[in-house]
Amino acid sequence: MITSKENAEHYIWGNNCDSWVLLNSENLSVKQEIMPPKTKEQLHFHKNAQQFFFILKGKAKFHRDENVFIVTENSGFHILPNQIHLIENDTENDLEFLVISNPSTNNDRFAVEK
Repeated sequence: MITSKENAEHYIWGNNCDSWVLLNSENLSVKQEIMPPKTKEQLHFHKNAQQFFFILKGKAKFHRDENVFIVTENSGFHILPNQIHLIENDTENDLEFLVISNPSTNNDRFAVEK
């Protein structure tokens, strides 16, 4: 089956961020997401899942274990299980990326209060 944003399950998260579920199995999740300007997700971690973010358009700011990393178009960023993290778009343009999780992050997301 060919999957795209046009035929994938879609949902809104955070502050009007879009997510398209391109693949969701027990061992692998692939999502394409768009974050509007000046948005970020909540600080969190996954006990089991590792994630790889690949930036398609824009510039992402990752906060991981008290460090900040800037990731630009056509570059990726790896998050290991139990690493506290969030992704932020602090620019004036949309941020578009793929997030690939192994295993799926279903029921494996734990918020961190700061």
